[in-house]
Order: sequence, then C-alpha cells, then structure tokens
Amino acid sequence: MKPFMDESFLLNNSTAERLYFEHAGKMPVIDYHSHLNPRMIAENHQFENITQAWLYGDHYKWRAMRANGIPEKFITGDATDYEKFEKWTETVPFTLGNPLYHWTHLELQRYFGITRHLSPLTCQSIFESASARLRQPDFSVRSLMEKMNVEVVCTTDDPVDSLQYHLEIADSGWKVKVLPTWRPDKILACDNPVTWNKYVDTLAEVSGIPIIQYNDLLEALRMRHDFFHRCGCRLSDHGLETFPSAAFSQSEVETAFQVLRQPAAGDSDDSGKRISVETQGQLATSLLLFLGRLDAEKGWVQQFHLGALRSTNSKGLRILGPDTGFDSISDIPVAKPMAHFLDQLESEGMLAKTIIYNLNPAHNEILASMTGNFQDGSVPGKIQWGSAWWFLDQKDGMEAQIRTLANFGLLSRFVGMLTDSRSFLSYPRHEYFRRILCNFIGESVERGEWPNDEHWLGKVVEGICYQNAREYFCF
Repeated sequence: MKPFMDESFLLNNSTAERLYFEHAGKMPVIDYHSHLNPRMIAENHQFENITQAWLYGDHYKWRAMRANGIPEKFITGDATDYEKFEKWTETVPFTLGNPLYHWTHLELQRYFGITRHLSPLTCQSIFESASARLRQPDFSVRSLMEKMNVEVVCTTDDPVDSLQYHLEIADSGWKVKVLPTWRPDKILACDNPVTWNKYVDTLAEVSGIPIIQYNDLLEALRMRHDFFHRCGCRLSDHGLETFPSAAFSQSEVETAFQVLRQPAAGDSDDSGKRISVETQGQLATSLLLFLGRLDAEKGWVQQFHLGALRSTNSKGLRILGPDTGFDSISDIPVAKPMAHFLDQLESEGMLAKTIIYNLNPAHNEILASMTGNFQDGSVPGKIQWGSAWWFLDQKDGMEAQIRTLANFGLLSRFVGMLTDSRSFLSYPRHEYFRRILCNFIGESVERGEWPNDEHWLGKVVEGICYQNAREYFCF
C-alpha cells in the first residue's frame, strides 16, 4: 500500500516518476487563464490568516460546505474567519473523491510544509501554523507565486477596466509578468436592457466616444481593445453557453441596437426596450464576430469557455450575486453553432489562434474533432482544445481530456494547464495536472504502446507543461 500523497503521488510506474521528476516538475508555470486580483499583486497583499487566502471567493469550497449542511453564515456570512475555517475542516474529510481533498492537502504541503490531514482534530493547530506563516513577509502574494515558479499569469479583465494595477506591476520591475485578458461578456448580455445600457454608458465614458449608433459601439470597443494591447494583453476570453450563430444583416443589428438604446414607452429612465431572443442572437453574433476580427488583427489568442448553465438558483443569485456556487453543466448543443462561427471567421481569413474549453464531458469528442477542422498549417496547434475545466478539473476529467486529445489530435502540441482560480494558493493544480500527464504517458510506455524513448518523451512533457504555451502565446 502506497503512503497517502507521498512524493510518488499519482505516479504509478517508474517511467512516470522519471518523466515527472526529471522534466515536468522542473518547468516554470505559465498560468494563462486565472481570476486573480491584480490589485492584490500590485500591492503585494499580505493575508492575515488562512481563511482569507483559502475561503474568500472560492465557490468550489462553498458548494462543498453547503452540501455538507453548513449554514451560509459560516460560508459567505458574518461568522469569524476562524469559525469559517472550522466549518471547512468539518467538511474536508467528507470530500474524499473530490479534487478538493487532493488540492487542500497539496496546498498545505507545498506552501506550508504541513503533512497532517486537515480535520476537526487538526483544525486549530493548522489554522494557527498556516496563518502565522502567511503573516510573514516571505508569504506575501508575490512570494507565494515565486515559490511556485510562476513566470507569467494572465488575469481576467473587463474592457472598461483601467488596468491601473497591471501598469503598476509592470512599472515595478517584478520578474513575474502579470498580463490582462480581455473578457467582454457584458457587451454580449443584451437580454437585460437596463444592465446592458448602464454598461454601454460606462464604455462610452471610459472610451471617450459617445455611443449613439451601432458603429459607435464598435469604435469604442476597438479603442479599448487597442488600449488593452498596449498594456500587454494578448488573449481574449468569452464565457458562453454555446456560440451565437444567428444569420443577420447590418440593418438588423443596427435596428436592434437602436431599440435597446431607446426608452420603453412609459419608462421614466433610459432603460431601453427589450428585443426578441432571435434579435439578441443576431446582435450577439455580430458583436462576437467583430471581436474575433480584432483578435486576429492583433495576433491575439481567443478563448471560449462553453457549456456553463450559470446562476440557476435565483434566491442565491439575489442574495449573493453571480459566481457564488450556483452554476452547473449545460446540455445545450454546441457543434453546429461552433462550426458556423469558426467557419465565418476562417472564410474571411480572420480566425485567430483559438482555445475552446467545454464543461459538458459529452462534448469531449465533439471539440476534439472540431479543432482539426480549422488547423491551417500556420502555427502548430493553432486551434486548441483547452484543458479540463471547472467541473471537469479533476483526475478523471483530466485523464479523459488527455486521452481524447491524443486519440483525435496532437497531444504533443497541447498548451497545457491553467488554474482558472481566484486563489493565490491554487498553483499546485499545475503539479496535479503534470503528475496525471506523466502517469498517462508512463502507463502507455509500460504497456508497450509508446516507445521507451525518454529523450523524446521528456521533450513532449516539457512542451505540454511549459514550452508549447510559451511559444503559442508569444509572451
């Protein structure tokens, strides 16, 4: 029986161990998609305790605590930080089989050297020990990233953001690159005219362009896109349930824009009128194609996260807002609208390097096969099927993604893992992925299915863990 999470954790043969310790484990980290707070990085934030670093904003843990019968007071409510940590330690033993169990103990080991299991029996000692370390200068957020050998991190940023903190970080001369990512989801969310118009007004203000006509909106977006590029942005990202792919004419989208911007009859404010679902799809399709062309013009990488059914609990949304743990997997079709959207840009010669992530595992083979339709020989792996995401970001999900990509495409050209996290303690997720990758390859070698050529396999592993991303994103 192997010891729990020892140095050979997830490495079940000697080939896997060599590949990990001689190759994967040594590679720097390029975290090209995260939700880290750039202000905390700019100010080199110091956490007061482990609860603040671990439980603030982590809806993965919140969902587990709710499932364990923990009242909301101890999750997002007004309980003390120690009380919240107590309730998390009550929950951890019940997360066996969930990636949270592995992530929790990897983070305790890698950052704090704590090898004890987290449970009510160890709650107080681990809280005090980890919190004391976090208050030390060499455990500031920048130090935490340096400890994990992070080379580049990309945050997730709205087009109206000032990027003040990214500029401050760049001016500080810190060795880790912290770059923005363009995330224009709010401009596509035209189903609610009140919030959409408020957002368009903000966009007009920050761009300095009065947005009266549809072309004014496009020009304002272009101006902000240019600004993001000057600030080092090289990626966009879009959270979609599925691709919008409605047929439209220029006059139809211009009319839709005008209707949205006009007050509804009897309204005392400028909330705008609702447009039909069909018209929403036309406007969203037009906008997303325009944004895709901007990415292609600048040589950016565009990312699409597909298949999340968000904010399903209306009470939870009303009380806590979005991104608080009330989302799940959607079963909406993706293949035809995705093909139509990508084909439209490809036919114009404006299809940028693209990464597509799916949340529904039933879509694994669909995405793996779809990426092959739009490779053009200009860049190795130009169209990527992204790493296992969100609910699939666990051992089985990662193994399925790796296996399917190897079956359908070129695993060796894969750009690898990311954290997709709001936590500065989440970087052991890269280690988790790397160990799973090395074990997958090692098992293939041990079965005689892959050649026992460590020189070549080591290059493949180093590519997936680091080199491919470095070359693909041109950071």
